[in-house]
Amino acid sequence: MQSTLRLNLLIWFLASSMCLCLAVQPAYAAKKAPKERPTIGLVLSGGGAKGAAHIGVLKVLEKYHIPVDYIAGTSIGAYVAGMYALGYNADQIEKIMLSGEWSKGYSDTIPRDKLSYRDKQQRDQFNIPLTVGYNNNSLTSPSGLLRGQSMSQLLRHSTGLVEQFGDFDELAIPYRAVATDLATSEAVVLSSGSVVQAMQASATVPGALQPALINGRLLVDGGIANNMPIDVVKAMGADIIIAVDIGSPLTKQENLDSTIAVLEQLSTMLTQASTARQKTLLTSSDILIRPAIDNLSTTDFSIMPLALKLGEDAAKLELVKLQPLGISEQDYLAYQASKLQQSLLWNDPLKKPIYKIAFDNQSKVSEKLLRERLGITEGIILSKEELDSALNRVYSLNKFERVDAEFEDVDQGRILTITTKAKSWGPNYFQAGFNWEDDFTLDSAITLSLAYTMTDLTENGGEWRNELELGFKKRVATEFYQPLDRDQTFYSLARFQYEMKNWDLYDQDIRYFQLENKVAQIVLGIGYNFNSDGIMEFGVIAEDGRVTSEFGLVDSINFHSTGGYFKVAYDNLNSISFPTEGNRLTFTSYLRDESYKGLSNVSNTDSDDLAWQFEADWKGALKLGNHAIVGKMELATTQNDGDFTLHVADLGGFLNLSGFRKDTLVGAHKVFGAVIYQYDLGRDVLITDLPLYLGTSLEAGNAWFNRDDVDLGDLIFGSSLYLGTDTDWGPAALGFGFNDSGQSAFYLFVGKNF
Repeated sequence: MQSTLRLNLLIWFLASSMCLCLAVQPAYAAKKAPKERPTIGLVLSGGGAKGAAHIGVLKVLEKYHIPVDYIAGTSIGAYVAGMYALGYNADQIEKIMLSGEWSKGYSDTIPRDKLSYRDKQQRDQFNIPLTVGYNNNSLTSPSGLLRGQSMSQLLRHSTGLVEQFGDFDELAIPYRAVATDLATSEAVVLSSGSVVQAMQASATVPGALQPALINGRLLVDGGIANNMPIDVVKAMGADIIIAVDIGSPLTKQENLDSTIAVLEQLSTMLTQASTARQKTLLTSSDILIRPAIDNLSTTDFSIMPLALKLGEDAAKLELVKLQPLGISEQDYLAYQASKLQQSLLWNDPLKKPIYKIAFDNQSKVSEKLLRERLGITEGIILSKEELDSALNRVYSLNKFERVDAEFEDVDQGRILTITTKAKSWGPNYFQAGFNWEDDFTLDSAITLSLAYTMTDLTENGGEWRNELELGFKKRVATEFYQPLDRDQTFYSLARFQYEMKNWDLYDQDIRYFQLENKVAQIVLGIGYNFNSDGIMEFGVIAEDGRVTSEFGLVDSINFHSTGGYFKVAYDNLNSISFPTEGNRLTFTSYLRDESYKGLSNVSNTDSDDLAWQFEADWKGALKLGNHAIVGKMELATTQNDGDFTLHVADLGGFLNLSGFRKDTLVGAHKVFGAVIYQYDLGRDVLITDLPLYLGTSLEAGNAWFNRDDVDLGDLIFGSSLYLGTDTDWGPAALGFGFNDSGQSAFYLFVGKNF
């Protein structure tokens, strides 16, 4: 009986082993081809937007049942190779690649509506996208024009939320990506870790994108060291190589007429040299495919459909060599099934809930604030879109160089790790601004601005900010901004500024004299960030100043005021000058004790009056396709009616009662409203990513010194027609305005908000 039991156990063990072998066999079938056929390795070279040609080659391989046992690529080739290795077929890669907004991958600018209220106001004033810091007694800057934040999200959106791999041999097809070590110029073969990081490192153009740091090495575009990694695929075990060369040819001498052309030529020389070395490794049994894409651009992603077709055509020209590598339909179906089975190992966990959220916080921002902005909770099944939105919310804190996400799959679910890396060119930063406005009749108004901010001065992230403006308006200011908690919900501020500004006084379009206003101001305030777009703030304010005329036409006025203020503001406009979505609302009230000395012919000389002043401004936009409707409303009034005050409201200028020159109308009471229509010619007609707005407006308003004079029947109506654009460097516009008072003017703005 004991022998029978042993025999039964032996039979059970052998049967279980056979079942186990049968169960795991499909998962590894794609890794090692059957001995009756040679193994095939696919090599995809770099070439930017021309990389769509690789998809055309894949389509031909799939059509003729040619299996791929190993795959490697460089730059865009690493992207296509990685997608294929993950288990996507050619049609799926085509759909993902051609629908991707690749141009957005080359901009890491945080959209205005995503910034905090404080950062919005600073960007509006300092419109030049300067990334210069100061640390350890020297100027610092990032190691690339772009940090790669947007590009990493595009790649992650392509691949799905896959975990890191201990070995890229675990993919449906064993995979390698090739990058270049920036310190040694050596080729680096990436064979494990994050597929997204491997793709991005392989395609990181030096100078344009910040180098990727992987395993302690700074990595850039693999095309410099090995643009067509034939040796890598041979080392993986391939018997036959199919190599696809999409490298660019050298530019002819007559076309080397710019700095960019020369730099591109140097890059082409490096990639051609590495490709030539790799071609010497090809044998008579290997196949080289060279699509006819020499005239296509590497940076124009609109050519991708054409590149795909040319890749397909080039592969068909090699069918005499390719077709013998094909296998039977039954065997090819089994090959595809094994790829699918292997891809399920990483695809199935995507449906698991988030088990844990961890932070690798390489900054001084509190983890509580990071978790709050992330907005992801344990227990949910996370989609690509939800992760993108979450990472954007964290990145929009404007404190980080990069915000990345990685996954680890465990039995309980998925562990999500968020890595936040502080800006490497900090912690002290410069900002710059420039604006120019001209009405083609009087002096141009040009202003240059510079700011220097020292950050992370306290545990809660205190900032000391200094600002300087020169030109039409002269101003120097210093401010200490202190968050009162780690979440930066509450804050205090202390600000001092000294400003010199000219007031032009007009009579029927003629400037009859100019006043110069010099004022020093101190503000102490406490505020509450009720969300990222809005604040409530109150405090005390004191001013001391002097008003003089240029030729002594009026007496000088010395003035002093003290009091308090209360402010509520909300701003989620996507652009301050040409908004298409969002609202901006500001309400401010002041209670001031004002005194003036030096007045003549005015009843309240040496007066000492306490008065309320109220100001309310609103601007909102509604987008309808490539059309937008923008509304504006401004109100101002004061309790100290009829008495002399320098705290006046103004009107006049482009889209601010067009036809008048800037700030022509002044008064203690103001009413203004406007409806603006703008049509985006750039995106609709010219089909560009840069907006070009054709707009028109209908405006009405006036200003009065006495409340009794306020009469809606006195409203002045104006209108305008303009052409403008909005860039990362600020707006630019050319317009013409007129009103029913007989005033008209042309306007030119560069970098000036309105």
